[in-house]
Amino acid sequence: MATILAEASAVADVNVSHGASPELVMQRPPTRFAGVTVIVPCFNEQGVIADTVRQLSEILEATKRPFELIIVNDGSTDGSTKELSLCANVRGLRVIENSTNRGYGFSLKRAVRDAKHEIIAITDADGTYPNGRLSELIDMIDDVDMVVGARVGLNVNTPWLRRPPKWALRKLASYLSETNIPDLNSGLRVMKRSLIKKFIHLLPDGFSFTTTITLSLLTHGYDVKFVPIDYYKRVGMSSIRPIRDTAMFISLIVRTVMYFKPLKVFGPATAALLALSGAWAGFSNYLTGSIAIAPTLIIAMAALQVLAIGLLADLIDKRSPQSAA
Repeated sequence: MATILAEASAVADVNVSHGASPELVMQRPPTRFAGVTVIVPCFNEQGVIADTVRQLSEILEATKRPFELIIVNDGSTDGSTKELSLCANVRGLRVIENSTNRGYGFSLKRAVRDAKHEIIAITDADGTYPNGRLSELIDMIDDVDMVVGARVGLNVNTPWLRRPPKWALRKLASYLSETNIPDLNSGLRVMKRSLIKKFIHLLPDGFSFTTTITLSLLTHGYDVKFVPIDYYKRVGMSSIRPIRDTAMFISLIVRTVMYFKPLKVFGPATAALLALSGAWAGFSNYLTGSIAIAPTLIIAMAALQVLAIGLLADLIDKRSPQSAA
């Protein structure tokens, strides 16, 4: 124990000498020489998964860090399993098999629990992300808590039908989290394993894993860096269901922020009800010459009840061990 404390003190002294406070050093341990675990969920990615594995292995070799590459085969029913078996000699590769299709988030969480290294990087198997920039993002994690490849580069291949709902989702999330979020659910990012495990009980099994971890870190004051990247046309068919998944993402954003910052939701709802109460009073007075007292009071009381619930939720959040941490 004395040796561990001495090493920790030495690390703190080195970082403080470069201008960092001891408190910051304790909150963000150095990762400059830490190992990297890259996780790639795979569901029916025949024709591209083998190339992705080999490309990522070469990229990780060039980082000069200890690494492992975990492919989570999420119940693929095409030739993905066979292609992965042909990559058995790729250095650092581990394949985790889900007996059935359990979902994107489930696969990531399973691999995170099984990972060997503190730095966790994720990407997709479909060739959409510029994996060549992964080493650049990994180096940036030394100074922040999460690095997100934001799909706002010069070459971004996003279907036009998806752009309006994605824009609306970003604006809603940016307002609720009080942070400008250029890309809410990018699948190319680098994170700390300890932080993922801190919020893992909140992270869903589906595609909204990335949305949830982004909002969880931002609403808790962690430092998230967004780096512009390109986004290419995918190989194969997408598993995204635009209408259903957009509705689910909206619900998820509101619920996640309510969990961490309930007054950001209950506050505007209270203001809207009070405004409606005043408008109803004015409208009824204009039509009949007298204020409709009963409906006006009912709406005003509803506003006060919503505010009371919001204050209670905020109190519970502030007193929770998770919030205190």
